[in-house]
Amino acid sequence: MNMDVAPRLGWWQQTWRLTAAAALGLLAWFTTGVAVSKGPAGEVGSWFLIGDPLVAGACLTALLWRRRFPLAVALSVSVASTTSALATGAALVALGSISTRRRPVEIGAVVVAYVTATQFAVQLYPVETPPGTFWFQLVSPALTAGIAVAMGMAVGARRVEVRSLRERAESAEREQSARAAQARALERNRIAREMHDVLAHRISLVAMQAGVLDHRRDLKAEENRVLVRGIAEGSHLALEELRDVLGVLRADPGLPEPPQPSLNGVPDLVADARASGLDVTLTGTVTGTPPDLVGRTGYRVVQEGLTNAAKHAPDARISVTLEGAAGDSLRVSVRNSPSTTTAAKPPASGFGLLGLGERVDLAGGELRHHPTRDDGYLLTAQLPWPGPTHERRA
Repeated sequence: MNMDVAPRLGWWQQTWRLTAAAALGLLAWFTTGVAVSKGPAGEVGSWFLIGDPLVAGACLTALLWRRRFPLAVALSVSVASTTSALATGAALVALGSISTRRRPVEIGAVVVAYVTATQFAVQLYPVETPPGTFWFQLVSPALTAGIAVAMGMAVGARRVEVRSLRERAESAEREQSARAAQARALERNRIAREMHDVLAHRISLVAMQAGVLDHRRDLKAEENRVLVRGIAEGSHLALEELRDVLGVLRADPGLPEPPQPSLNGVPDLVADARASGLDVTLTGTVTGTPPDLVGRTGYRVVQEGLTNAAKHAPDARISVTLEGAAGDSLRVSVRNSPSTTTAAKPPASGFGLLGLGERVDLAGGELRHHPTRDDGYLLTAQLPWPGPTHERRA
């Protein structure tokens, strides 16, 4: 925003300023008329009654453009006041208006023009002047000009302050909007991760079992019943977990969230995958219980690995390995052999590994995933596991 551009005035603000200028001019005009009547001429002339008001009217009209051409209007009205006592008020208002810009050179030029004009005005309307009144005639307009300048600069300072406060309020509002947008984006990402973690694993297992039913024509009746029962149970669990997630999202923010999974839940996760038909083995040794964040992240790594294997290689052999101890790190790997089937694969969301990478980053770990030389796939994560001393200090 340009600080030199004055705000536009409403009709009422413009009216009372012009009225004040006219009132000051009338006071000066009436005082001059009385002084002239008592002076050597004994009466006022036709210029005082006709020309003086016409010049003042032109000066008042020129004030309407003082915000567009501040210096030109102020100088013109000040010079014009030489021939019009009634224009004195317009000259003072113009001086006060340009003083709101708080530019010393402009203010000084207009003050000099105004004070000089008042000295020439004395010659236009001769009045009786007692000895020693020269300094009074010089100081009096300088004093009135100083008052107009002081009022104008005070108004200008107030405008700058108000403008600064308005800009600060607008800036704070923009920052608040940006923070709100960022918070909404973070919340959407959190919801997306939760929905993926909860549903992707169950739905992948259900899709795998349905694919077996569709492509295997040599299954016995008991095997068919096992697969159908697995689909029904998996669908039921998926709906329950979806309801839990939606309940958390709709709940009062002050209420505690339900317990999150931990590394102790990995054996149950592997057992569910086996019951759904995956060939999964769990190996490794974990000494102690890792912190909640590390354990929960390790669980999500195994869950995502099994979910991807069920989607892309349901007939592959899957090996899950957990190793680690306090003071070292927790190492999690999920490796699957190549797939030998050509069945249609369920659609992938594309957010699983992305969200998992965010989780691992938050835990301070490192995530890697890539195909193996035998056309299998390997997903590994290494998570820091602070020792007991570090935990006590934290």
